[in-house]
Amino acid sequence: QVKLVESGGGSVQAGGSLRLSCAVSGLAFSHYVMGWFRQAPGKEREFVAGIGWSSGNTLYADSVKGRFTISRDNAKNTLYLQMNSLKPEETAVYYCAARLVVTTVITRSARLYDYWGQGTQVTVST
Repeated sequence: QVKLVESGGGSVQAGGSLRLSCAVSGLAFSHYVMGWFRQAPGKEREFVAGIGWSSGNTLYADSVKGRFTISRDNAKNTLYLQMNSLKPEETAVYYCAARLVVTTVITRSARLYDYWGQGTQVTVST
């Protein structure tokens, strides 16, 4: 059974930092593209960052480039998202996702990811 469990969310003031984690079980974690998405109330789920099986292959939404860093520890089956200089408009539920296709291509499309975590709330106050 594939399971993705996010943690690390919380409340932070604007300009602050948080580090999200996603513990993955039930699949060969190191083989697959992983992604972080977020969804604010009343808005569609949006791509934040993705990472290939090799940590050197990453992709970011333009809005988070230079502030967020996605990484993975294949030995620990864990995905991370370091978020710095957070903004109030980034308040959302953050989800990790796994795309179960052996590929080097990182996609921004949520519909192409096969498994999702339950999400972790990030709240950024002014």
